[in-house]
Amino acid sequence: VCATATLGPAMKARIGVVVVGGGQAGLAVSHELGALGVEHLVLERGRVAQSWRDRWDSFCLVTPNWSVQLPGGAYAGGDPDGYMPREDIVRHFEAYASSFSAPVREGVEVTALDAASQGEFRLSTTEGPLRADAVVLATGAYQRPHRPSAAATLPASIIQIDAEGYRNQAALPPGKVLVVGSGQTGCQLAEELREAGREVFLACGRATWCPRRVEDRDYVYWLNETGMLDETIAELPSPSARLVANVQSTGHGGGHDLHYRVLQQIGVTLVGHFLGAEDGRAHFASDLAASVAFGDARYIDLREKIARICLARGTPPPEMPDPAPFDAQAPETVDLLGFGAVIFTSGFRPDYSSWVHFAVFDELGFPIQEDGASTDVPGLYFCGVHYLRKRRSALLIGVGEDAAIVAGKIAERGAMLTAV
Repeated sequence: VCATATLGPAMKARIGVVVVGGGQAGLAVSHELGALGVEHLVLERGRVAQSWRDRWDSFCLVTPNWSVQLPGGAYAGGDPDGYMPREDIVRHFEAYASSFSAPVREGVEVTALDAASQGEFRLSTTEGPLRADAVVLATGAYQRPHRPSAAATLPASIIQIDAEGYRNQAALPPGKVLVVGSGQTGCQLAEELREAGREVFLACGRATWCPRRVEDRDYVYWLNETGMLDETIAELPSPSARLVANVQSTGHGGGHDLHYRVLQQIGVTLVGHFLGAEDGRAHFASDLAASVAFGDARYIDLREKIARICLARGTPPPEMPDPAPFDAQAPETVDLLGFGAVIFTSGFRPDYSSWVHFAVFDELGFPIQEDGASTDVPGLYFCGVHYLRKRRSALLIGVGEDAAIVAGKIAERGAMLTAV
């Protein structure tokens, strides 16, 4: 059970630091603030780890358990190379919050963040107003599901849901299923639906792939060893590259390869980007071959990086064969008769601007910051954001690093204000 604080008459309406969000980023920041003796409160709209609770029934980690490296809350179970299912993930976070008596107030949504007098912040919440000297926005990397504009052209007779609305295949109407989006989630749902006997069409985009294991080590190990998890925005071809899908993979069944070739082999019909629907037919771009080639090129890049670090260490590089041949023939139009549902797994976009009333975000909605601190609004911080500092910033293997930096900045600022 998490330690709780009470808003209202029993508690002062002003708190030194408020952390918004009770997921891995918010809890990691809370842990680090507590270690520095900084009074704070964590507000969570639902329950601790709510975004994990909201995943589909069979959800499990895509990264191995050993990569759960929260400060003071690293995975310590008996299956470090396994992949925790949803319920175990939630239990891990609940135990983590309890381990340091995280001051979490569950069931409180922050509906607006504004400036108050004398450099303070005013938070409007579902349980009344609150003021703070500093605020950390740790509302997660998955804020607002993205749907392509072409979604509006689909007939109303076909159920449309986002990935967060999917629970299991039995809850869907009978019939064929179109999955739009081919990152980790899209591939996992396509596999689950196909294994349940559904006829599945997957609208594909650009995504990286890699074998689940390379010489008996999970590919996440190699991403970490090659320094790829430490890549910064400056090393990306453009800021929009932050939106490219994560590596196609799955943790189900102890973890196995899951990419376009695997899905094609089990009978999923792969198509290009979804362009829209007209006269009862769905239309797709003729770019499946290009999307596969993109993923293959990223795989080759990773292979070369792994080979370089192995040679530098004086060890032979692991066996990583060339990509297998791929049949890129794909229908460009499909009759929608017989389809029961369309599931959009087209990624997420930041949603700060809908409730944060400060002009501190870039054209994509990401915060403009340096090491988690807003460059324009003193006292405003961020954690758990894609590429906040590095590629690992929003991951369980890296969010703790950023949390320590943010907490340190808050403590330092508090000391300076006290000294004035």
